Amino acid sequence: MLETSRLLLRPWRVADAVVHRELWTERDPRVPPRRRIDEKGRPTVADLEESIRTTEAPSSTGLLAVERKATLDVIGYCGLVDSGRGAEGEPELAFELLRRVWGQGYATEASLAVIDWARASGHERLWATVWEWNTASRRVLAKVGFTETGHTEVDPVHGTTLFTTRRL
Repeated sequence: MLETSRLLLRPWRVADAVVHRELWTERDPRVPPRRRIDEKGRPTVADLEESIRTTEAPSSTGLLAVERKATLDVIGYCGLVDSGRGAEGEPELAFELLRRVWGQGYATEASLAVIDWARASGHERLWATVWEWNTASRRVLAKVGFTETGHTEVDPVHGTTLFTTRRL
């Protein structure tokens, strides 16, 4: 578990599946279909509950539920993932928060805690990808010290993905 002045970052609980599904429903239509609710309504809350039940608790990588200390409500996730897109031993910082809490500094605060976790776990560099059109996430990454590498992946349907890195 990670802690900041306002947040707890902790392993997901089965009860958090409702919030996790809400994140899926709020995603921008430019996000690829594999990361949005499909025509059959999947993933369902039950699908996400099962995923939480069968996923191991994070050790030096993993996505943590972001919970506000004052209200004890889960507002999204932040963590490190080994997505296979970066160099060996360099996990990717990932975060996603509910729209109703955007603009309150939670993504920055959670990301800084995860960066400290990465450093303590022995990682020397992190990277992150972000859609070019996602200006809010680009601002968060810049605030926590990520810089654009110049490497991009262009998708004519969903937009350009920018690659960023940060030394620890």
